[in-house]
Amino acid sequence: METSNERPLPARERILQTAHTLFYRDGIRATGINRVIDESGVTKVTFYRHFPSKNDLILEFLAYRHQRWMAWFREALQRHGGNPQALAPTLAEWFNDPGFRGCSFINSVGELGDELPQVKDIARRHKQDMMEEILAILPISEHAQSKAQALAVAIDGAIVHAQFDENAKTALAAFAEIVRGQCGE
Repeated sequence: METSNERPLPARERILQTAHTLFYRDGIRATGINRVIDESGVTKVTFYRHFPSKNDLILEFLAYRHQRWMAWFREALQRHGGNPQALAPTLAEWFNDPGFRGCSFINSVGELGDELPQVKDIARRHKQDMMEEILAILPISEHAQSKAQALAVAIDGAIVHAQFDENAKTALAAFAEIVRGQCGE
Protein backbone atom coordinates (compact mmCIF):
# COMPACT_ATOMS: atom_id res chain seq x y z
CA MET A 1 0.00 0.00 0.00
CA GLU A 2 1.37 3.40 -0.97
CA THR A 3 1.53 6.11 1.59
CA SER A 4 1.20 9.75 0.71
CA ASN A 5 3.34 12.47 2.17
CA GLU A 6 0.56 14.93 1.42
CA ARG A 7 -1.29 16.14 4.45
CA PRO A 8 -5.03 16.57 4.20
CA LEU A 9 -6.10 20.15 3.68
CA PRO A 10 -7.12 22.06 6.79
CA ALA A 11 -10.88 22.19 7.34
CA ARG A 12 -11.21 25.84 6.32
CA GLU A 13 -9.44 25.20 3.02
CA ARG A 14 -11.55 22.08 2.34
CA ILE A 15 -14.74 24.06 3.00
CA LEU A 16 -13.61 26.90 0.74
CA GLN A 17 -12.53 24.60 -2.10
CA THR A 18 -15.77 22.64 -1.85
CA ALA A 19 -17.82 25.84 -1.90
CA HIS A 20 -15.77 27.08 -4.85
CA THR A 21 -16.58 23.96 -6.84
CA LEU A 22 -20.26 23.84 -5.90
CA PHE A 23 -21.01 27.57 -6.09
CA TYR A 24 -19.33 27.87 -9.49
CA ARG A 25 -20.82 24.69 -10.95
CA ASP A 26 -24.32 24.76 -9.46
CA GLY A 27 -24.86 28.35 -8.35
CA ILE A 28 -24.79 29.96 -4.94
CA ARG A 29 -28.51 29.82 -4.19
CA ALA A 30 -28.78 26.23 -5.37
CA THR A 31 -26.01 25.13 -3.03
CA GLY A 32 -27.03 24.73 0.58
CA ILE A 33 -24.71 24.87 3.54
CA ASN A 34 -25.48 21.25 4.45
CA ARG A 35 -24.21 20.14 1.05
CA VAL A 36 -20.98 22.12 1.51
CA ILE A 37 -20.58 20.58 4.98
CA ASP A 38 -21.22 17.05 3.71
CA GLU A 39 -18.96 17.29 0.67
CA SER A 40 -16.11 18.98 2.54
CA GLY A 41 -16.22 16.32 5.25
CA VAL A 42 -16.50 18.67 8.22
CA THR A 43 -18.96 18.94 11.06
CA LYS A 44 -21.45 21.78 11.38
CA VAL A 45 -19.54 23.06 14.38
CA THR A 46 -16.33 23.18 12.35
CA PHE A 47 -18.06 24.86 9.44
CA TYR A 48 -19.63 27.58 11.58
CA ARG A 49 -16.36 28.12 13.46
CA HIS A 50 -14.76 29.13 10.14
CA PHE A 51 -17.78 30.69 8.43
CA PRO A 52 -20.44 32.06 10.80
CA SER A 53 -22.95 32.38 7.94
CA LYS A 54 -23.46 31.46 4.32
CA ASN A 55 -22.90 35.12 3.45
CA ASP A 56 -19.44 34.95 5.03
CA LEU A 57 -18.69 31.89 2.92
CA ILE A 58 -19.97 33.60 -0.23
CA LEU A 59 -17.70 36.59 0.30
CA GLU A 60 -14.71 34.33 0.97
CA PHE A 61 -15.58 32.26 -2.12
CA LEU A 62 -15.54 35.41 -4.26
CA ALA A 63 -12.21 36.53 -2.81
CA TYR A 64 -10.77 33.05 -3.43
CA ARG A 65 -12.18 32.93 -6.96
CA HIS A 66 -10.78 36.38 -7.70
CA GLN A 67 -7.30 35.36 -6.59
CA ARG A 68 -7.34 32.10 -8.57
CA TRP A 69 -8.91 33.55 -11.71
CA MET A 70 -6.64 36.61 -11.86
CA ALA A 71 -3.52 34.44 -11.44
CA TRP A 72 -4.73 32.21 -14.28
CA PHE A 73 -5.67 35.23 -16.48
CA ARG A 74 -2.26 36.89 -16.05
CA GLU A 75 -0.43 33.66 -16.78
CA ALA A 76 -2.63 32.79 -19.79
CA LEU A 77 -2.20 36.25 -21.33
CA GLN A 78 1.57 35.86 -21.11
CA ARG A 79 1.47 32.29 -22.39
CA HIS A 80 -0.50 33.46 -25.44
CA GLY A 81 1.88 36.28 -26.29
CA GLY A 82 1.38 39.06 -23.75
CA ASN A 83 -0.24 41.38 -26.28
CA PRO A 84 -3.83 42.31 -27.21
CA GLN A 85 -4.07 39.32 -29.57
CA ALA A 86 -3.56 37.09 -26.51
CA LEU A 87 -7.03 37.98 -25.25
CA ALA A 88 -9.04 35.76 -27.65
CA PRO A 89 -6.96 32.58 -27.16
CA THR A 90 -6.99 33.19 -23.42
CA LEU A 91 -10.79 33.35 -23.46
CA ALA A 92 -10.93 30.31 -25.77
CA GLU A 93 -8.91 28.33 -23.25
CA TRP A 94 -11.40 29.22 -20.51
CA PHE A 95 -14.60 28.91 -22.56
CA ASN A 96 -13.57 25.48 -23.87
CA ASP A 97 -12.90 24.10 -20.42
CA PRO A 98 -15.59 21.48 -19.70
CA GLY A 99 -16.28 23.12 -16.33
CA PHE A 100 -16.90 26.59 -17.81
CA ARG A 101 -19.96 28.19 -16.20
CA GLY A 102 -19.35 31.83 -17.00
CA CYS A 103 -18.04 34.52 -14.71
CA SER A 104 -18.52 33.91 -11.01
CA PHE A 105 -18.79 37.65 -10.47
CA ILE A 106 -21.43 38.28 -13.13
CA ASN A 107 -23.33 35.20 -11.92
CA SER A 108 -23.07 36.28 -8.26
CA VAL A 109 -24.33 39.80 -8.95
CA GLY A 110 -27.28 38.26 -10.81
CA GLU A 111 -28.04 35.92 -7.94
CA LEU A 112 -27.31 38.11 -4.93
CA GLY A 113 -26.42 41.66 -5.92
CA ASP A 114 -29.47 43.24 -4.33
CA GLU A 115 -29.51 41.05 -1.21
CA LEU A 116 -25.79 41.17 -0.44
CA PRO A 117 -24.40 44.50 -1.67
CA GLN A 118 -20.80 43.47 -0.94
CA VAL A 119 -21.10 41.12 -3.92
CA LYS A 120 -21.38 44.13 -6.25
CA ASP A 121 -18.37 45.75 -4.60
CA ILE A 122 -16.28 42.62 -5.02
CA ALA A 123 -17.43 42.24 -8.63
CA ARG A 124 -16.47 45.85 -9.39
CA ARG A 125 -13.00 45.34 -7.94
CA HIS A 126 -12.61 42.11 -9.90
CA LYS A 127 -13.61 43.78 -13.15
CA GLN A 128 -11.29 46.71 -12.40
CA ASP A 129 -8.38 44.33 -11.81
CA MET A 130 -9.21 42.48 -15.03
CA MET A 131 -9.26 45.78 -16.91
CA GLU A 132 -5.86 46.69 -15.46
CA GLU A 133 -4.42 43.40 -16.71
CA ILE A 134 -5.78 44.20 -20.17
CA LEU A 135 -4.30 47.70 -19.97
CA ALA A 136 -0.91 46.18 -19.13
CA ILE A 137 -0.79 44.34 -22.48
CA LEU A 138 -1.92 47.29 -24.60
CA PRO A 139 0.57 49.59 -26.28
CA ILE A 140 0.99 52.83 -24.35
CA SER A 141 -1.20 55.53 -25.86
CA GLU A 142 -3.51 58.31 -24.80
CA HIS A 143 -6.47 56.02 -25.56
CA ALA A 144 -5.16 52.88 -23.87
CA GLN A 145 -7.39 53.28 -20.80
CA SER A 146 -10.60 53.63 -22.83
CA LYS A 147 -9.56 50.71 -25.08
CA ALA A 148 -8.92 48.55 -22.03
CA GLN A 149 -12.35 49.44 -20.64
CA ALA A 150 -14.02 48.65 -23.99
CA LEU A 151 -12.22 45.31 -24.20
CA ALA A 152 -13.19 44.45 -20.62
CA VAL A 153 -16.85 45.12 -21.41
CA ALA A 154 -16.51 43.06 -24.60
CA ILE A 155 -15.04 40.19 -22.56
CA ASP A 156 -18.08 40.28 -20.27
CA GLY A 157 -20.36 40.15 -23.30
CA ALA A 158 -18.41 37.23 -24.75
CA ILE A 159 -18.61 35.40 -21.41
CA VAL A 160 -22.38 35.76 -21.25
CA HIS A 161 -22.80 34.76 -24.90
CA ALA A 162 -20.56 31.71 -24.46
CA GLN A 163 -22.75 30.57 -21.55
CA PHE A 164 -25.90 30.21 -23.61
CA ASP A 165 -24.56 29.35 -27.07
CA GLU A 166 -24.06 25.73 -28.07
CA ASN A 167 -20.36 26.43 -28.36
CA ALA A 168 -18.12 29.39 -27.78
CA LYS A 169 -17.03 29.88 -31.39
CA THR A 170 -19.46 32.70 -32.17
CA ALA A 171 -18.58 34.65 -29.04
CA LEU A 172 -14.86 34.13 -29.61
CA ALA A 173 -15.02 35.17 -33.28
CA ALA A 174 -16.98 38.31 -32.41
CA PHE A 175 -14.58 39.12 -29.59
CA ALA A 176 -11.54 38.63 -31.85
CA GLU A 177 -13.14 41.08 -34.28
CA ILE A 178 -13.56 43.62 -31.49
CA VAL A 179 -9.88 43.22 -30.53
CA ARG A 180 -8.86 43.79 -34.15
CA GLY A 181 -11.05 46.90 -34.28
CA GLN A 182 -9.67 48.28 -31.01
CA CYS A 183 -6.05 47.28 -31.45
CA GLY A 184 -5.48 46.62 -35.15
CA GLU A 185 -4.12 43.46 -36.66
